[in-house]
Amino acid sequence: MGLPDVRGRDLTDHGPLLDGSPKMRAILTIIENIADTDATVLIRGESGVGKDLVARAIHTQSARRHGPFVKVNCAAIPSELLESELFGHEKGAFTGAHRRKPGQFEYAKGGTIYLDEIADLPLALQAKLLHVLQDFRFTRLGGHGEIAVEARVIAATNRDLEHALARGEFRQDLYYRLGSGPRRSRSWWHGSSLASTRSTGGRSSWRRRR
Repeated sequence: MGLPDVRGRDLTDHGPLLDGSPKMRAILTIIENIADTDATVLIRGESGVGKDLVARAIHTQSARRHGPFVKVNCAAIPSELLESELFGHEKGAFTGAHRRKPGQFEYAKGGTIYLDEIADLPLALQAKLLHVLQDFRFTRLGGHGEIAVEARVIAATNRDLEHALARGEFRQDLYYRLGSGPRRSRSWWHGSSLASTRSTGGRSSWRRRR
């Protein structure tokens, strides 16, 4: 069955995914299968293979496509600023915090938050993210009131997570949480691990858990 016309138009912005190759069609099928769930998605692949394109395609085919798509590059933000960037802070939370500032999770309300290079999160922040994915709530830095997460989470990495696990650089519980789901969904599809290339296609894998 083909994609609905409106969604097909959305995907025209992602030309490399529409090259017609069997491998790209397989990836599009995976995207179609998971887009309308709220399952957390983990996209894996080397730099330059099109992870951003896959993340945006999932968003533009989802029920959240009219909401914001917020990308956070976890490798590009100094570690001491990441918690505030993701979750916001209250006035007086730290030196220089002269006013309340919402975080990217709040800005993504009703849409999708895309955590690129998630393996670069410090371990302490990995623990907080784990709780957010479990409880769908968070607190701003220096705050006390809980804020509900109203965004789908897509994460990506170019690192070998299994190697990072072995070295103690990535939490095992977060590793499994990123590959599990669905969140607030009755779908049995639990997540995705994709690798693709812009020109020649690539490998894709899809697991259905029972």
